[in-house]
Amino acid sequence: MHPCRVLFPFLRLADMHIELQNIRKQFDGAYAVDGVNLTLRPGEIHALLGENGAGKTTLMNVLYGMTQVDSGSISINHKVRRIQSPRDAIGLGIGMIHQHFSLVPTLTVMENLILGEKRSDRWRLNRKQASDDIRLFSHQHGFEVEPDVLVRQLSVGTQQRVEILKTLRQGARTLILDEPTAVLTPQEVEELFTILTRFRDAGHTIVFITHKLREAMAISDRITVLRYGRVAGSMETSSASLSNLTRLMIGREIKRPNIKPPVSSSRTALTVDHIDIQDDRGQWAVRDLSLQLKSGEILGIAGVDGNGQKELAESLCGLRRVASGAIKIGAHDITGLSVRDISNLGLAQIPQDRHGTGLILDFSVEENLILSEDRLNRYSRFGFLDFRRIRTDVHRLIKQFDIRVRHAELPAATLSGGNQQKLIFARTLAEPKDILVVFNPTRGVDINASEEIHQELLTRRSEGAGILLISTELDEIFLLSDRIAIMFEGRIVGLVSPDTSREKIGRLMAGAA
Repeated sequence: MHPCRVLFPFLRLADMHIELQNIRKQFDGAYAVDGVNLTLRPGEIHALLGENGAGKTTLMNVLYGMTQVDSGSISINHKVRRIQSPRDAIGLGIGMIHQHFSLVPTLTVMENLILGEKRSDRWRLNRKQASDDIRLFSHQHGFEVEPDVLVRQLSVGTQQRVEILKTLRQGARTLILDEPTAVLTPQEVEELFTILTRFRDAGHTIVFITHKLREAMAISDRITVLRYGRVAGSMETSSASLSNLTRLMIGREIKRPNIKPPVSSSRTALTVDHIDIQDDRGQWAVRDLSLQLKSGEILGIAGVDGNGQKELAESLCGLRRVASGAIKIGAHDITGLSVRDISNLGLAQIPQDRHGTGLILDFSVEENLILSEDRLNRYSRFGFLDFRRIRTDVHRLIKQFDIRVRHAELPAATLSGGNQQKLIFARTLAEPKDILVVFNPTRGVDINASEEIHQELLTRRSEGAGILLISTELDEIFLLSDRIAIMFEGRIVGLVSPDTSREKIGRLMAGAA
């Protein structure tokens, strides 16, 4: 038996040669994809690189049948195919894992993975047998997941594993991954790369959509760069360089954030005193955690996803009850206060889940930008909204934060992930706040937008704001933090300077003393 059939027993070892020819797609009169030609070879990992809004996801949505082209064609093994739906794509062996997952959070892992499958026991599901099948299947692919846990109880990184497993069970031979490492720890990224390399070695095609240049160079065989909906360049990875790819992506070299001056204030902005917090399952997510955040500093929280960071952030903002201990803003005890009361005391947050808690996707960009009590009070006069003032401020924020949208009346759902993130930043930072709780601020954001977000955080720091930066991106933690606290199993296991070695912080993240 072919060795890759042992690892991927469901796969057929037939090659797939895919050509996208002169693909064009426009929305509201503007081209998101404009005359793109792309060839995907069997047995390669092809990185599709570009800024947010460059057309990467739209192009792959065309291949996956989620978006219909205005013109152009798709050929598979030199035969033109009409892919009008994801079902058509799946039938042709094309699967796609999106940046925002399509799992049902109230179902278990097993139920999500078998959803839609034809089963001989469809009248009465043998749950034990189905769970055993899923456990074996996930083990075969190097993704260890517990079949009987509800998806909503999983960390974001584990949910991605479930999404990948679901696509693999559908028999994908061409696998499209949209920003797959945005929610993963460095260790999980290495594990994913190992799996993708084995999948490639079995003769299958992987499209790796990303804005991270180093990852594209580390995992891919070929790289195609999109810019403003067109191909800016395509090359073998072996002949690519970081500087060349950067110029193709954004037209210039990367600027580094300004050097941080020392913390100028000794005033404590936020105090967390021996708090305990439970997760959604009633298990202890945070135990006896204490920390202090000073005004004018960035305190980084590093840790493997799922070690209590989510519960900590939610408790600070009033979204989750603290079982014991106390949280203070200055001298004010905010333990148990509402989100509104905490916000009125000067604390704002950038949430981890921009779709679930950051935006109302069906609302327009304009509506999302004014969607806070502070903003609505600013624009309200005698019970009526001042639309002229709203539009003036909205256009200023769109320009200031470089939100790439054709007009402010479009729904937030039409923006790319990175532009949605910038939209949240624009609304949150439109009013001055003394404390910012920022969770994975550049998840799924390209290098240009990341640079702008990092500089904005450093600007707020220099203006005296205390910033609690929770991030699974170690590079981001090292770049921005004045101090680094490491979380493991709900506790702070180390408090170190940003000069500490990556190896030491990695050991602390893994629970080593």
